[in-house]
Amino acid sequence: MRDPEVTDVPADVVEDRPQRRGRRKWRRTAIVSAILLLLFGVPWWTLLLAGTAWPAPVVVAGTLLFAAAFVALPAMLFLGHGRSRPDWIAATADALLGVAWVLFVWSVLGNIARLVLWLAGVDDPLRARVVAVAVVVVAVVLLMWGYAEAMRVPRIRTVDVGIAGLGRGLDGLRVAMITDTHYGPIDRAKWSAAVVGRVNGLGADIVCHVGDIADGTVAQRERQASPLADVTATSARVYVTGNHEYFSEAQGWLDYMQRIGWDALHNRHIVVERGGDRLVVAGVDDATAKASGARGHGADLDAALAGADRSLPVLLLAHQPKQVTRAARAGVDLQISGHTHGGQIWPFNFLVRLEQPVVQGLSRHGERTQLYTSRGTGFWGPPFRVFAPSEITLLTLRRA
Repeated sequence: MRDPEVTDVPADVVEDRPQRRGRRKWRRTAIVSAILLLLFGVPWWTLLLAGTAWPAPVVVAGTLLFAAAFVALPAMLFLGHGRSRPDWIAATADALLGVAWVLFVWSVLGNIARLVLWLAGVDDPLRARVVAVAVVVVAVVLLMWGYAEAMRVPRIRTVDVGIAGLGRGLDGLRVAMITDTHYGPIDRAKWSAAVVGRVNGLGADIVCHVGDIADGTVAQRERQASPLADVTATSARVYVTGNHEYFSEAQGWLDYMQRIGWDALHNRHIVVERGGDRLVVAGVDDATAKASGARGHGADLDAALAGADRSLPVLLLAHQPKQVTRAARAGVDLQISGHTHGGQIWPFNFLVRLEQPVVQGLSRHGERTQLYTSRGTGFWGPPFRVFAPSEITLLTLRRA
């Protein structure tokens, strides 16, 4: 009989595991440190040192400010988005992250402009000071404008989508779409109510919330989410989870939306009928659901469509655009997604494109499947939207 304390794993392997974890931790730390050095180092050099010849007190004061931000940002991000989530710390960290990103981007572009000025015969310190002042002015203007864009009630974006096989009774069906509301550390309860008012003004047949409802639990964010109970639709209100639900309590948000009268499409479907014709409206969990470890969660399109009449057109809610690969194989007619925020702060849209097939708008995948990707209704993290306006989408389904 085997001793229960005896293991088949060699001792050297057991001893090596903490070492590997330690190496991975140091590797992550090194990567994060390098990113932070670039994020703050490039603006610091551009604004203070690159031939500007500012007086010593200006350089010292600016250096101390950058050093303080360099230390404060990771600390506040850790504290603000940790288990206790003090909202004021999270909001401050998010804003600082946005400021740092905008300064970094425009400092890089400023150094390109520096080369142009050099070719034009402009010498330092005038050249360096022109670049430094221009970077600061552009960053301030973009941050002010970006904050206003993030905080306003989104405009309506209207899109007609032709679907082959759509019944005559469904021609003109109006689908209102919101996504990525990200109720979070900044209290946006009034904004939420205004969004609901704008959605209700559309008179939609179906209203969809396509995930990332909040950053936090229902108990933390219910005040901001509660106006969703007042959304009106003639046929259905449907919701699926996004990746951010799996950072807190995905099942809690599914239960909450069901409780306030929405259909939570947790790998399932409903059928909407109008004018004697029917439409399958299905939803799947976010692509990260299974890896999150949440019991009973994981995107399962087969389960979502189980029992559905496959001769009917299918509208699928899936938070991430990349989930369209599976949808196209299954012959879904239209998938609607969010997640990308349209990049939120330019030029982050180019980085988003590395992971997702589409950043925003209507696209076709395979012979049958179309995908509409929203730029999002709210914002995540930094309270700025630069060249990526938010939207409430009104999709009108048409017979192709």
